[in-house]
Amino acid sequence: MKPPLVIAPSLLACDFGRLHEEVRRAQESGSDWLHCDVMDGHFVDNISFGPAFVEAVAKVSTIPLDVHLMVERPDHYFPRFTSVASVITVHVEAQHDVAGTLAAIRKAGCRCGISLRPATPFEAVEPFLHRIDLLLVMTVVPGFGGQPFMTEMMAKVEAAAEARARLGLSYRIEVDGGINRETGLLSMRSGADTLVVGTHAFNAPDMGAVIAKLRTALL
Repeated sequence: MKPPLVIAPSLLACDFGRLHEEVRRAQESGSDWLHCDVMDGHFVDNISFGPAFVEAVAKVSTIPLDVHLMVERPDHYFPRFTSVASVITVHVEAQHDVAGTLAAIRKAGCRCGISLRPATPFEAVEPFLHRIDLLLVMTVVPGFGGQPFMTEMMAKVEAAAEARARLGLSYRIEVDGGINRETGLLSMRSGADTLVVGTHAFNAPDMGAVIAKLRTALL
């Protein structure tokens, strides 16, 4: 059975100068999780924020934090987020022992996820599907917000849903990049159950209306 929909606004798109207010706005708008994109300037060509920022979010957040580590050495950095994160997602392409990192995240008390870039084939994550709680399919090239949605990534979402059913697993399927009502609907129809929403949510005058429309997209 497909898990219930989770909507996770991405704080990369929020007004950093009004962080706590933006966190509260997302929560009051009906968000399920808050998505935190951590970038190191090496794995992706951008630097976003680190542990101190996520800790500041955690001080006012009443919903789970979904931490996406777009860093070259997630095995080194993930311990700095375990005290505040609910889910920590690492990239299959990063420089680390993927299975070992996933096991260590789980041992630290967090759920663990794995992600892959658009250019990476689905086969790269297949050996780890039985070890994860979440699979994040990037629908843009990671590193910058506001990019257009890559429709061709739906083949990976469909493959992830098929593998989950075939193997009897229960990981969530998350999509991140260019999500709005239309692309969110396409993602959900392809098998996604977790939507990361960035500028579409935070740039809206009424974030609650945006989230409500996403929830009713399949009705």
